[in-house]
Amino acid sequence: MKKSTLVIALILSFVGAAYAEDYLHGEPGTTYTNIGDTTFGSDGTSSNRIGDTTFGSDGSTSTRIGDSTFHSDGTSSTQIGDTLFNSDGTSVNRIGDTTFGSDGTTCTKIGDSTFCN
Repeated sequence: MKKSTLVIALILSFVGAAYAEDYLHGEPGTTYTNIGDTTFGSDGTSSNRIGDTTFGSDGSTSTRIGDSTFHSDGTSSTQIGDTLFNSDGTSVNRIGDTTFGSDGTTCTKIGDSTFCN
């Protein structure tokens, strides 16, 4: 997935009994901090989620419908279990509080922050 789509578009929502908890997978070397429905990246990016749509600071949008997310750049993502499959051939798998990207990137959620390397 291209950075122009804003890496926040790779938010993994794992549906539980009541409300989905978000897990973020982003760019290596970047820390993301969640404050309410807004996520701030240490690289200067940000996103705001309103309902099922996420608006990126770069003008991108991503809308989740069921298990699929449709991005404004024409790509999409589909979640099956703990794995997110992207239409560009990449994938992200969540184990506990850590996500593992098919590109070798890992991100770990600690409190309200997610650290990617």
